[in-house]
Amino acid sequence: MNTTTARDYRQIPGTYVFDGEHCHKGYALNMFCKSLDVESNRAAFRLDSPDYLDRFKLSDEQRRAVLDRDWLAMLRLGGNIYYTFKLAILDGLTMQHVGAAMSANGMSVDEFHAMMISGGRSIKGNRSVEEWSHG
Repeated sequence: MNTTTARDYRQIPGTYVFDGEHCHKGYALNMFCKSLDVESNRAAFRLDSPDYLDRFKLSDEQRRAVLDRDWLAMLRLGGNIYYTFKLAILDGLTMQHVGAAMSANGMSVDEFHAMMISGGRSIKGNRSVEEWSHG
């Protein structure tokens, strides 16, 4: 896979577009998450998560992200938000919990909720990664 392909959306901070390259990278991670649709799989994962993860060809980084519930890392490592959210549901979390956990500044669920109600993140400083380097 060519990881140097220029894509405009790669310049937008915090954007993880589920394109073909990302899909390929996250296949095993997403198949693990999809497996949680089945109750017996959820039970097996709850009983012994590391053992259950051995069924999938996860990279070491993906495995660590799952065990640590590092939601943002899962997206960076090829996770599809709709599949990774299956794991969040298993943990009894809402999308707002996951959104707050993915925030660069580690906001609380209440802070995330208030930000979204007030219109979302400011565009200032978030248009391009180039803005971050000229900070």
